[in-house]
Amino acid sequence: MNLRATARESGSVIVIDLSGRITLGEGSALLRQMIRENLGKGHKKIILNLGEVNYIDSSGIGELVSGYTTVTSQGGELKLLNLTKRVHDLLQITKLFTVFDVYSDERTAVRSFQ
Repeated sequence: MNLRATARESGSVIVIDLSGRITLGEGSALLRQMIRENLGKGHKKIILNLGEVNYIDSSGIGELVSGYTTVTSQGGELKLLNLTKRVHDLLQITKLFTVFDVYSDERTAVRSFQ
């Protein structure tokens, strides 16, 4: 299943809802495009909703880190929301759980930017 992404606003925060697989090729390219597109529009508070992402390969992990670095270097913040068990375990194993702010509730994630 290819990655699908839609962006929506929640106050001054952009929530990017992702579903499918973040893998080498289209999946990681779409994630990169969505992050840079929103940064280009001046949105620096971004949440990636990963609740429907069922698989991330090493390229996808690299893209998450790259997105985090890009947003942070432009004075923004990138946070993760609704990790599935598989994605949570993957971030735990790769020690990236300590890098990202991770939330299980959208309201709390949005409020964390205040």
